[in-house]
Amino acid sequence: MTKSEFRYAHHPDDAKRYTTKELREHFLIPNLFEDDTIKLTYTMYDRYIVGGVLPVNKPLKLETIDELKSEHFLDRRELGIINVGGKGKVTVDGTVYELNKKEALYIGKGNKEVVFERIGDEQPYFYINSAPAHHAYPTKKVGKEDAEVIELGDTKYANRRTLNKLIVNSIVETCQLQMGLTELHEGNVWNTMPAHTHTRRMEAYFYFDLEAGQTISHFMGQPDETRHIFMQSHQAVISPEWSIHSGAGTSNYSFIWGMAGENLDYSDMDGVTPDGLR
Repeated sequence: MTKSEFRYAHHPDDAKRYTTKELREHFLIPNLFEDDTIKLTYTMYDRYIVGGVLPVNKPLKLETIDELKSEHFLDRRELGIINVGGKGKVTVDGTVYELNKKEALYIGKGNKEVVFERIGDEQPYFYINSAPAHHAYPTKKVGKEDAEVIELGDTKYANRRTLNKLIVNSIVETCQLQMGLTELHEGNVWNTMPAHTHTRRMEAYFYFDLEAGQTISHFMGQPDETRHIFMQSHQAVISPEWSIHSGAGTSNYSFIWGMAGENLDYSDMDGVTPDGLR
């Protein structure tokens, strides 16, 4: 089964007036995983799609949705997958790729059939992002050993973290999709601090591995007009190109960042110092 919903883009002047409820309705994706279901959110931010796939009792085939007006989901799109659960497999036009937790798979434009399955008693949770594509690049698995790893931050500032670049142009050829995974070290809670914006790209954050009973406060908005959304594990949030995207948890956690837009330059950021935020 495939379920989809649609989200419009928003002007920053409108977003600054939203109530807590309205902010959550427009930007938070609270329920990504449902048994034996593919759940998708189609956004008007660079026509990005955020989704979750949970094959419990049967394999799940990725079907096209009404918004795409295409015979197959990937006729004009590329797809990124990161498994955040137990070992699972993804079959792409007959070729099987096994994914352990925190491993990724890039699937290029033009592939016809994508099927998600569990392996034995393990329960995979497949987090997916998709963006429009103009060229067909090869499908490629990115294991933990393939990731480009960067150590960032400092325990002094509670933001020591390990960044794993997975689906980025230095590892995988893509049209515009970029994805990676960041792990906060124990005792550290701040991600993407100092904060930044990049008007050339939108972004989506997916939080996971958060201890039960804890929460993450995700910060968004223009640097001088910030807002926050409290989030739980296995929830995602849409980050417009005009918005910062940063967060602090009541314990450490991991998160996946995905982006699409004007360029593939990861370092293309307009930084904001912590004391410059409002």
